[in-house]
Amino acid sequence: MKRANILFVGLNYAPEPVGIGPYSQGLTQALVARGHRVEAVVGKPYYPQWRTYPGFAGGGWSTAVEEGVTVTRCPHYVPANPSGARRIAHLASFALSALGPGLRAALRPAEARPKVVVTVAPALLSVFTAWLAAKLAGARLWIHVQDFEVEAALATGLLPDAGWAARLSRWLEARLLRLGDKVSTISPQMCAKLVAKGVAGDRVVEIRNWADTRFAPDPAGAEALRREWGLGEQKVALYSGNIARKQGIEILIEAARLLEKRDDIVFVICGEGPNRAALEQLASGLRNFRLRDLQPAERMGAMLNMADLHLLPQIAGAADLVLPSKLTNMLFSGRPVVATTEPGTGLYDEVDGCGAITPPGDAVALAKAIAALSDDPARRESLGAAARKRAAERWMKEAIIARMGQELDRLA
Repeated sequence: MKRANILFVGLNYAPEPVGIGPYSQGLTQALVARGHRVEAVVGKPYYPQWRTYPGFAGGGWSTAVEEGVTVTRCPHYVPANPSGARRIAHLASFALSALGPGLRAALRPAEARPKVVVTVAPALLSVFTAWLAAKLAGARLWIHVQDFEVEAALATGLLPDAGWAARLSRWLEARLLRLGDKVSTISPQMCAKLVAKGVAGDRVVEIRNWADTRFAPDPAGAEALRREWGLGEQKVALYSGNIARKQGIEILIEAARLLEKRDDIVFVICGEGPNRAALEQLASGLRNFRLRDLQPAERMGAMLNMADLHLLPQIAGAADLVLPSKLTNMLFSGRPVVATTEPGTGLYDEVDGCGAITPPGDAVALAKAIAALSDDPARRESLGAAARKRAAERWMKEAIIARMGQELDRLA
């Protein structure tokens, strides 16, 4: 495609260090590197702490050029306790706040209007904002699904899984997704789910998240972290990321209790999120458990390399609603992954051969898998090498961005 104007609409954006934000920023900057003019309408950073970052709080809309991308940050409601109703208000507030900048871009003179509007779900409600901007500009609409947020909310109990509210939410999700001229998502199973929701198969494309090469293994930094955190020669079972309902992270506490007599194994959780305080209380008194803040980007490579194995819990029913973005960097670190999921899911297919897989909710099986890997350094090394190879084959940014560029060419 010749140089084109692209409008990006998405709630989450860097400097948020985990989740959707880094991928949205990486995508927009990569499109600029390919020669396009990109304007991003995004929210003010708040995730995963669910607090607006210092320096961004207060005030209204702000616009700046960041690495070639014109970024407009919109004010929006951020609930301290993101329950179902509050989360809907949070998402709706961004959709409304993004409407002004989106429409201004769409109503510019013809040569300055966007040719393609790209939007990310979550936040699903902002799909309508992006669709309206695309209609007014005469542009094509690309929807990228990182997370089936309606089904995830139903699966985790944020919304009741029956009654008119559930039916309305499912109908609205399917209706909004079918607005896209192109609809992408991050795994084959999620692509199939898009088709099941009524999106035409020829509009669906798989665009994965990528491993962040900034987080390359850092053995020296890993040793320094071990000394700083007093971990010694213990085998470290690490979870790093958001602490929320869909992770089902409480199972890690159960597994830690089952392995409490093993002085050579320690569970380390680095994260933020709405369930952190409850998790800390649940783990009270556990000698083999450490809770740390989410580490900054410059320490991520060291932290991931510090682990002897990575932990990736997920509740039953959520496996194909989202493929956790943290998995990419776990694999890239060259360490085996212990995941809780079921055969046939996208997560199972990605971890199979690179770690151990146990049923969701089965703390005994999870503890046994962690103990077995801790006791077998040769197997950890073999599985870790397979994980690094898989990251190189499936999760490298250059190939993923190139594919999206080709699809944008076809769309435009």
